[in-house]
Parts: sequence; structure tokens; C-alpha cells
Amino acid sequence: MKRVVVLGGAGNFGARIVRDLCSDGEAEVLVASRRGSADPAVPARPVVLDISAADFAPALAGLSPDLVIHCAGPFQSQDYHVARAALAAGAHYLDLADGRDFVTGFADANDALARRYGRVAICGASTLPALSSAVVDVLSASLRQLDALHIAIAPGQRAPRGVATLQAVFSYLGKPVQVRENGRWRERTGWMNLRPVQLAFGDRIGALCDVPDLQLFPQRYPDLRTVSFHAALEFQLQHYALWFLAALRRCRLPLPIDQCAGMLHRAAGWFDRAAGPWGGMQVDLSGRRFDGKPVSYTWQLTAPALHGPEIPCMAATLLARRILRGDAPAPGALPCMGLLSLAEFAPEFARWNIRTRIVESAA
Repeated sequence: MKRVVVLGGAGNFGARIVRDLCSDGEAEVLVASRRGSADPAVPARPVVLDISAADFAPALAGLSPDLVIHCAGPFQSQDYHVARAALAAGAHYLDLADGRDFVTGFADANDALARRYGRVAICGASTLPALSSAVVDVLSASLRQLDALHIAIAPGQRAPRGVATLQAVFSYLGKPVQVRENGRWRERTGWMNLRPVQLAFGDRIGALCDVPDLQLFPQRYPDLRTVSFHAALEFQLQHYALWFLAALRRCRLPLPIDQCAGMLHRAAGWFDRAAGPWGGMQVDLSGRRFDGKPVSYTWQLTAPALHGPEIPCMAATLLARRILRGDAPAPGALPCMGLLSLAEFAPEFARWNIRTRIVESAA
């Protein structure tokens, strides 16, 4: 039986991946964390493993993993030592990274090593860019030219949250963000540049986030002139509080924002009782068909708020199952784009009562 080590396997996302892989019964799953804790309801073995420890690489190799899944974010401040330790241990590697520099630089930094060991190393096996690219691949299939792409995620307030997610937002809050607009790269500001987001379950205000998709999609689709990504919180008070902090940081005031993640994470829970039942995601795409006519497509995802955190875990679980079956992609290091089709996500959406639809209109 093959062995999977899930780093951060007791966390918000890691625990879900552990649960699903254990339910398959096709691999031995090790839950790796600094405290060595695990959900007693799943048949997984807890192990103590700290990715920041000096002996991390030999300790990981001592576990003899066939696959390492890295869920211990935030990734914005990390280097690639975890991926390199996994490859050196003879394991395939997946992560749920959402840090722009981390994901976009991953292939160049690790491809030669992955090929040397004959393993695949996949970065960003999560909502971005795994699911987002699967959606865009479907919507753009009927287009001769893709002009503009706007992606928004609107989490349900009731969804279980992790401090690492808030820390990731803080990493770019009020800082410069390079965005492709009308064929040119322009500098905007993280968690500012607000825009309305019209979702299937209601309207929200979205704020600009610094994510890998802003850089990866213009590389994947050279004709793409405009790309944006916004996060739309359920309560505007929370949204504008972060906007205010972003404005202060933009003015270079010495604010210890990064040290406040735990406090603000707890404060966010005050809104849970007044929260609605839904969260979701939206992809708006416009371009020209092969007959030259302009067209726009909107892909909408609506999820029960409590099931929203399942979505970032789906790509890693789907790819892990494929690798464990002996159907791994060719050796090398790459971002998770084009590796999964939207159809492969469909059974997972149905399992969690997640609805999707595509709306077409004249551009």
C-alpha cells in the first residue's frame, strides 16, 4: 500500500484531504503536524513533523512517502524546501499554494530536480489555478480570441476559516499588485480597486487580491488583454475594515497587521450568526467566436456556506487519487493548470450539493 504524508493534515484544508483519502482505503495516510494531532474519526496515523525544523528533510525521508501533499500555509512567505525535500525522498509532490510568486516561480525552480528524480511536483492544486483554469478551458473552447477574464470568490461567512487564509490576505494588503489591463501591465493596490460582483445568490463588493492567476492566465492565453481577481466578503463592514487597513498600509504607516491575524480571525466569528447560507465563485469571460461575433460567458458556482472549504481541497484530492493509481503526469514541476477537466470536478460538486451554471450573452 502506498503512503501519503499530508503536511498540515490537521488544519482546515488538510483535514478534509485526509478524510477523503482515508475513505478511499487505497493508501496509508499520515497526518503530519507540529503537535502530532489528528481526527480520531479517520483511520490516519498522526506524526510530528515541522516544516520549519532544521531536520525536516531527513525526518520526511524517514517516513518513506510515495506522495507528499503540502497544506501548511500561508505560502506567501515560504520557499521551496518542502517540495525539494519531498522529491529527494522519492515522493511525488502536491501543494495548495495560492501565493503568486510561489506558484509562478515554482516550475523554473524545481523542474530539473523533479525530472532528475522521475517525479511530478504540482503547485497550486486548489481553487486557483486548478479549478479556475478548468473553467476557463471550457468557456474559451468556442472562442477564436479571449479578451477579458474576471474571477471572483465570495466565501460564505459561516464557512470554517483558518488563520493562514487571513495571513495570506495580509501579505498583499495595501501593497502594489501588477494587473493586466487593456493589454498593459498596471500597478494597483491589494484589497483596494473595488468592483461590484453580481452573484447567483446576491450582489457583493469585491476587492483586488494578488493571486497566481493574474500572471498565469496571460501566459497561457497570449491574446488575453485584461485579467482580474477579486474576493467578495459577505459583510461590508469586514470588507471595508480591511480596505481601511490597506489604505493605511499604502500610506506606509507602521502597522503590525501581520501580528493581528489571530485576533481578527476571532473577531470575524462575531458575524457568523447573522450570515447567509451561501458562498460561491464566478468566472466572467469575454471574447470573439470563430465567426467573429463578440460573446460573454459567466460561470457561476453556488455552495452551501459550510461546504465552501471543500472546494479548495478538490483538485489535490483528485490528483492524489490519480497519482496513487499509477497515473501521475509526466515527471517535472508545473503549476496546476490544464491537469484537471471541469467534468472531473462534477462528482465532487454533486457530493456537496454545489450547483454550477453557465450563462451566455452577447458582449
